Amino acid sequence: MAIKFNYNKTSLQALNKQLKVRLNALPTLKNKESALRIEVKKARAEADRLNEELEKRKQEGSALLRMWSEFEPDLLAIKDVSLSVKKIAGVKTPVLDNIEFELRPFSIFSSPSWFLEGITILKAMARLALERDVFARKTELLDFARKKTTQKVNLYEKVQIPGYEEAIMKIKRFMEDEENLSKAAQKIVKTRMEEKLEEALA
Repeated sequence: MAIKFNYNKTSLQALNKQLKVRLNALPTLKNKESALRIEVKKARAEADRLNEELEKRKQEGSALLRMWSEFEPDLLAIKDVSLSVKKIAGVKTPVLDNIEFELRPFSIFSSPSWFLEGITILKAMARLALERDVFARKTELLDFARKKTTQKVNLYEKVQIPGYEEAIMKIKRFMEDEENLSKAAQKIVKTRMEEKLEEALA
């Protein structure tokens, strides 16, 4: 990235200000990136754990397949899912608060005795599936933010900070050269004037 600047004090001050902003922001960005990396790892591990738990429950449930064929599929439904938002390293992430189930009335006496246990199993599986989905979404959001932060850290570290430092150095060199040339010119003028004065007095 080419940094635009002029060879003067105003430009030098502006570049120094921009450099200072980036140098001050860099440690904070690095800390955020590190925190996000840890949170992504934790969220991914939790999503995987919930997925394994769900698969385990499904396998346990498939052993009772003959019984499940008696179960009425519209007996239990999810009525509402309430989510809240939790900020992690400045990133808004979803949190599963509550699941409201709707249970269609049925006769406990005329239905198979295991229906109540079946309802409990289905509720637990639904909660696991929703929690897994929430953690998968949380992982996506945190990972996206981590990538963005990493890009910004790289931009500052590898492009902008060296660019500003180089531009500042060029301006300083130019101003030093200009000052040296000015001093040399003054010296020449002074020497010539002294020579002319000597000639006039001679």
